[in-house]
Amino acid sequence: MIKQIVKTLDGNEATADVAYNFTEVATIYPITPSSPMAEHVDVWSANGRKNLFGQPVKLVEMQSEAGAIGAAHGASETGSLCSSFTASQGLMLMIPVMHRLSGELKPVVLHIAARTVGTHTMSIFGDHSDVMGCRNTGWAMLCSASVQECADLAAVAHLSTIKGRVPFMHFFDGFRTSHEIQKIKMLPPEELGKLIDRDALYHFKHTGLNPEHPVMRSTVTNPDMFFQSREANNLWYQRLPYIVQDYMDKISELTGRPYHLFDYYGAPDAEHVVIAMGSVTGAIQETIDKLCKEGKKVGFIQVHLYRPFSLEHFMKAMPDTVRTITVMDRTKEPGALGEPLYEDVCAAMSHVKQDVTVLACRYGLSSKDVPPASINAVFCNMESLQPKNHFTLGIIDDVTHHSLPDIPITVDTEGTISCKFWGFGSDGTVGANKNSIKIIGDNTDMYVQAYFEYDTKKSGGVTKSHLRFGKKPIRATYYIKSADFLACHKQAYMGTYDIVSEIKDGGIFLLNCSWDKDDVANHLSNKVKRQLAAKHVRFYIINATKIAEEIGLGSNRTNTVLQAAFFKLAQILPIDDAVKYMKEAIAKTYLAKGEKVIAMNQAAVDRGISDIVEVDVPAEWKDLPSDPVVEDTRDIPDFIKKVVEPANLQLGDTIPVSEFVPYADGSYPLGTTKYEKRGIASTVPEWDLEKCVQCNRCSLVCPHAAIRPYLLTADEKTKAPAGFQTKKAIGKGL
Repeated sequence: MIKQIVKTLDGNEATADVAYNFTEVATIYPITPSSPMAEHVDVWSANGRKNLFGQPVKLVEMQSEAGAIGAAHGASETGSLCSSFTASQGLMLMIPVMHRLSGELKPVVLHIAARTVGTHTMSIFGDHSDVMGCRNTGWAMLCSASVQECADLAAVAHLSTIKGRVPFMHFFDGFRTSHEIQKIKMLPPEELGKLIDRDALYHFKHTGLNPEHPVMRSTVTNPDMFFQSREANNLWYQRLPYIVQDYMDKISELTGRPYHLFDYYGAPDAEHVVIAMGSVTGAIQETIDKLCKEGKKVGFIQVHLYRPFSLEHFMKAMPDTVRTITVMDRTKEPGALGEPLYEDVCAAMSHVKQDVTVLACRYGLSSKDVPPASINAVFCNMESLQPKNHFTLGIIDDVTHHSLPDIPITVDTEGTISCKFWGFGSDGTVGANKNSIKIIGDNTDMYVQAYFEYDTKKSGGVTKSHLRFGKKPIRATYYIKSADFLACHKQAYMGTYDIVSEIKDGGIFLLNCSWDKDDVANHLSNKVKRQLAAKHVRFYIINATKIAEEIGLGSNRTNTVLQAAFFKLAQILPIDDAVKYMKEAIAKTYLAKGEKVIAMNQAAVDRGISDIVEVDVPAEWKDLPSDPVVEDTRDIPDFIKKVVEPANLQLGDTIPVSEFVPYADGSYPLGTTKYEKRGIASTVPEWDLEKCVQCNRCSLVCPHAAIRPYLLTADEKTKAPAGFQTKKAIGKGL
């Protein structure tokens, strides 16, 4: 092994960092969640960072994804090593040219933050529907399951395409891996450069289109020759798995991290085996560890190289003792006998074994969470006398009855500290937690992980930050439901969401609120009080909004105050060290905004530590009666009651399939937002009649239309309720 570079970053940055080294031309058109990869490459190129060939990357932003892949095609024809970064619909627009690139054996790499392709509705979240829609393009498909794998296998993709000539899709789960922050080890660029096959690179460069040695390409062929031409490239695909494995071995030799086309994990004599790829790997491995300790004979095959699918390498990973296999696909192909990976495994097993049952599982569409309880259900299903086939996980299917309910299991997380933060889109919670995780990752020997649940509303939606710290690598790729430290940054959430249920016994709960120590209990429900007492929670409050206003940051700039409060209470770092690192980060972040802004934010750190107030939790709270049940007498549509309101309460996972049958085509009733009263504003604007100049800009800039100007007739004014203020209109013609 050689000395590696330790960095705390997310999957997008890890991938882009490695890709930059091998790229001469990057042709981009940003699309969520892959955009940060292109943004990083753009910044590095603009700052003059050099690739392995001693030149900054030539970056070109096109007007569509189709243009991006077209430009990559053109540049690769002239002998340039090209990369692009995309996802979802963007990838779909590239398909026609992808067929051309594979047919012409061009060493191009697409790095894909795999994302749901829009069907009945659009989704910015992750699954494999986009990459699986490209599996007949002739591109090699290499899958990473973690931030560390993104860095290692991105290199494998670039090295293999240069030597093997087949273009590569290197993909990983959108958001779950692309935006997850981990502390990883990266190879120095010069070590990666030593692995390039220089003869293959020379051949590629010297067969590029050049007027000095012209050649004709992209011809049109008749039926008498086309078929044979397509079969002629079989040789490249037959040897590609061996090239990929060879580079995996070389990366493993340098890093000490073993990789194979198919990696096996679990009991050597496993009878029940799960096959999957992507970020679900961590949850499966944790579940297997628990089941193996109980004496279960279970295992897992992680797929790295999905195309070309190597039967030889696949069977080498499969235990001889296997009796039942469950194949987990993170995509849906309506009307098919099974999803892609399942069909491939069935085909593979038909070549070698006749006495193995192969089951199909569909899971995780649009980033649906996959906890160990879901994986446990998969293994329990294989052990049953009549196992369910073609089943789904994580939903309640009361229509076609395909779903498999979770079976709770407690996996070993000893030594891992779990922290969860409920925030408000645009309040800075996510940004502060990204800073926190990097401070801890860069300044301790702990492993770190940060993942962020975003609402499609983005600004104004609910955000949940999931942070983990520990002395050993963190594999948990699912939401935190039992936190050592829990924070709620919006007091309105306490009356809406079931937050405190997500804290461990003896955990710490921090609430940002305007209530003082003596008043806070009057604003909490009996249910919350019972949870606090029953779990022996250490309860703290802080008025970050008031602090931010007093300092001059403004009521919405509470993130620095709350970040400091977190470091004080969680005690992951010595508080003096944490303060030092936070203030250094502030000075760096706000350098361009001047000393005043830096001073205000650094003052927020001090106040976040000094202004925390501990609230006593009386033992008798655990015996409080249930809150009175308020009968719902509202005359509201079933869609609101059964779909909209549960979703607004963060209970969307509990809505059964039957409720969506009337809306399966994506059509929803209008006027639903009037039922969404979240009470999330910390201040409310007031119309000042004396100062109003009737510009109407207040209604223009307020996203919630809290002030709405109307032009009244004399008759309407007389019918207005008492206290309704008006002012004589002065507009044109009035």
